[in-house]
Amino acid sequence: MKFIVGLIIGLLVVPFGLYVYLTGGAAPVATTDSSMPFENYLAHKALNARVKLEMPKTVPIQPTEANYLAGAELYKQHCAACHGLPLTPKTAIAAGMFPKPPLLMEGKGVTDDEPGESYWKIANGIRLSGMPGFSKSLSETQMWQIALLVANADKLPASVKAALVAPIGASTAIPAMPQVTPVPPPPAYPSTLPPPK
Repeated sequence: MKFIVGLIIGLLVVPFGLYVYLTGGAAPVATTDSSMPFENYLAHKALNARVKLEMPKTVPIQPTEANYLAGAELYKQHCAACHGLPLTPKTAIAAGMFPKPPLLMEGKGVTDDEPGESYWKIANGIRLSGMPGFSKSLSETQMWQIALLVANADKLPASVKAALVAPIGASTAIPAMPQVTPVPPPPAYPSTLPPPK
């Protein structure tokens, strides 16, 4: 009987204590706070299990220079603020994030991951990490171009490395803007007539 009572009390006290911890302002929720106990372990376990289950196993596009160049432009527009560019200091955005976003163009990055894993993360994002999902704003081809770029960041052609450090749009042809004919000013009213009301 004492065991049952102890079990019931334990089942009530632990959730209540956790509730007080989370709602009482003691939980580390600021980006400058350290991780909660087991936070990194549990988050990585859950993420890795989900990615392994759902990531595409085949890549529908080829790792060509054209796809890398397209991926480089997309990466600069959508990823570089957090994940960095070659030979470029970390941005204030990246420095202020928690968890810290991996630098994908320096060191190992994610070159040891399958492209399908990077595609899954690009498409779906990662909850509570600052990593958005791009499935509603980029096409599948565009997401694959970025995934191939980061998966092969350690062996990119020189033209792609140059495109990554060039200003956005410099490595792609930008269509000329059509010339707009200025609208003539409205006619002046004669000084003897009052302006219309």
